[in-house]
Amino acid sequence: MKKIHVIFLLALAVVFFGCKEPDATDKTKTAQTVEGITMQKENGIMETATFAGGCFWCVEADFEKIPGVIDVVSGYTGGNVENPSYGEVCSGETGHLEAVQVRYDPARVTYETLLDVFWRHIDPTDSGGQFVDRGSQYAPAVFYHDEKQRESALKSRDALQKTGRFQAPIKTDIRKFERFYEAEEHHQNYCRTNTFRYESYRRGSGRDQFLKKIWGDTYAVVNPAASPSVPKADRAELKKRLTPMQFDVTQNEGTEPPFQNEYWNNKQEGIYVDVVSGEPLFSSRDKFDSGTGWPSFTRPLEAENIVEKKDRRFSMERTEVRSKKGDSHLGHLFSDGPRPTGLRYCINSASLRFVPREVLEKEGYGRFTGSFPD
Repeated sequence: MKKIHVIFLLALAVVFFGCKEPDATDKTKTAQTVEGITMQKENGIMETATFAGGCFWCVEADFEKIPGVIDVVSGYTGGNVENPSYGEVCSGETGHLEAVQVRYDPARVTYETLLDVFWRHIDPTDSGGQFVDRGSQYAPAVFYHDEKQRESALKSRDALQKTGRFQAPIKTDIRKFERFYEAEEHHQNYCRTNTFRYESYRRGSGRDQFLKKIWGDTYAVVNPAASPSVPKADRAELKKRLTPMQFDVTQNEGTEPPFQNEYWNNKQEGIYVDVVSGEPLFSSRDKFDSGTGWPSFTRPLEAENIVEKKDRRFSMERTEVRSKKGDSHLGHLFSDGPRPTGLRYCINSASLRFVPREVLEKEGYGRFTGSFPD
């Protein structure tokens, strides 16, 4: 079982015997190598990210809540023993860390977003373990699968350090992924299959108390600006707050003039958010000059914030693009864009507000800072 402080064990002893179940002898786990990190699905590509953040029950549960994440598997990585058991890893003698592999749809969630989720759910300054669990087997680490992931992880870590949110230096390793062993079956989906034990362990571990202290009440919110707690404003209030053009475009499905709008030729680095709700929609990384006179993007920043609808007005059949929380009309989607997606999100400037990379943290979008190179 995990090495739990004596006080913690006494406090929970009346509830159950130990915070984790005894090790099973089942060692029918599979090893996954770097060659298999990208897997084909029927409707696209699924990619893999690997993170270690202490107790894999908790890390697995946190990532499973993220839209675009297909599957999360608990296991062991980073050590020198083949096909280790849970008991062997807990001994701290195999070199392995408790970790999770996150299989995700890159069209719906970015690797940079997963990094932000990771930082928000661990103590990145503690290399000696995480919260009540002590030892190298519980140390935090990002295991990169390719050069692009390595660069993103390093930039994200550096950006977090620069925010000053943590007084102590960030000590989370960025390591090359080599091999991953799935944990025993009874450790998978533990938050659902053993809900009482999981919740008791998590409360006693101190994890959530620490995260709330550092991040406030929004620590577990992946996208604060697009939180369901943000109500949709009524038309009367919007008419006062928005310019006539912004109101006509977002609320009446209007279209602004080409080449005579705020962002069609904007080349600054940053993100574009819904002018009504503030939910993140597009990134300057995916913006291109389509020659149409409107801002054009190859993909959304977060696909879960985009709603596509059939538009049969004006005797045409097009795909309308709207924001999910704000329900703002944004523009239309076409299939004549450049690689890699072949898509063109043709968006009205009037439906957007641009947030430069320099003020992302200040305006509550700090998790996107690592997306932009220095």
